[in-house]
Amino acid sequence: MRKKHHHRKKQSKFKKWTGKLHLWLGLGIGLLIFIISITGALYVFKDEIENITRKDVIYHHEPDVDKKEVLPIRTLEKAVVAQVNEKYPVHWVNIPIDRKMSYQFYWYEHDPEGWNYFNEFPIYKVAYVNPYTGEVLRTYDEKNGFFQIVKMIHWSFLLKQEWGTYLVGIPVIIFIIMLISGIILWWPKNRSARKQRFSFKWKNVKGWKRKNYDLHNVLGFYASIFALIFSITGLFYAFFAVQAMIYVIFSGGETTYPDFSHIRTKAPIELRTETTLDKISNTVKEKYPDAFGFSIDLGHEHMDDHEHPNFEVYVKHLSYSYHKSSSLIFDENSGELLHTHDPKDKNFGEKVVSANYDIHVGSILGLPTKIIAFIVSLICASLPVTGFMIWWGRRKKKTAKAA
Repeated sequence: MRKKHHHRKKQSKFKKWTGKLHLWLGLGIGLLIFIISITGALYVFKDEIENITRKDVIYHHEPDVDKKEVLPIRTLEKAVVAQVNEKYPVHWVNIPIDRKMSYQFYWYEHDPEGWNYFNEFPIYKVAYVNPYTGEVLRTYDEKNGFFQIVKMIHWSFLLKQEWGTYLVGIPVIIFIIMLISGIILWWPKNRSARKQRFSFKWKNVKGWKRKNYDLHNVLGFYASIFALIFSITGLFYAFFAVQAMIYVIFSGGETTYPDFSHIRTKAPIELRTETTLDKISNTVKEKYPDAFGFSIDLGHEHMDDHEHPNFEVYVKHLSYSYHKSSSLIFDENSGELLHTHDPKDKNFGEKVVSANYDIHVGSILGLPTKIIAFIVSLICASLPVTGFMIWWGRRKKKTAKAA
């Protein structure tokens, strides 16, 4: 009596070639995607970790601050320069609304001639300062700090950002194609097959190959939607076309981003004094008493100094996120407020563009979305590894059969 053989349904040509595309693209960019994903995961909790490790300087511990006045900004700048003794001029100062928090004075220089990260940025440094005494509590070399280097590997593989971002962006485009092809390959043929694709069925499974295959398929499926979002928001920084596309889509077809460069300083330079920045600072504090803080450029020349069309102050409303922000334009001589652009004044396209960074790093809704970003980044880092192991296992099997 002849034995009956049950043959598998032949795979469609479309899925067959989709599988080949998925495989060869994965082998080509797997290592790069692993690096991009693992550095993304490492960077997610930067703020939370630094808030712990720098807690003793983020808060200056000056007593009775409600009875004291902060020193003028230019006075603080001179005190900081004297204590730090840095050859480059201070670039900007971050001013918190909370009177218990330290001011942060930043040195930041960009050399357009540099060919890699370390040459391109001669300095990126911050000093935490007691605004009531002018004492520098501590300085940090952000340029060589762990999280900054992780960020720049993620951003440009530590290469010149002008073209290094493309070297990151192109593999991410390919990764998006792989995510889509992966969903096509994952998609079950029928209802019974569908049940096996959503969870791990390892009760009677002992072999590592099957477990590895399920890890790749199941985790890849659950992470795919978030991975697509993180990938597209990452491409925002590599390609201007993506920025423009996002703005046009979410603004309802607007093709021109709001431009306020026509609002400029008109007062004579004679009106600029040592207290002009303090006048600007006080205006911001009065206008936004519930904000987290704001940044003021100190107005010095820098290595790549470009023409600033106006004197803009950036206001950050939330401690954990940048998407809720305001831009204020001041007359840099008289300190007069010329223009305000608050979240309520922005169209939806502007709001989405403003939120892009927070969506990309997972800070848009605080800790819950950061945890999601961390887990998804780890899964994305695992996919090239489990994918390679699937290919290697099949390759060894074919070699053994051939022998």
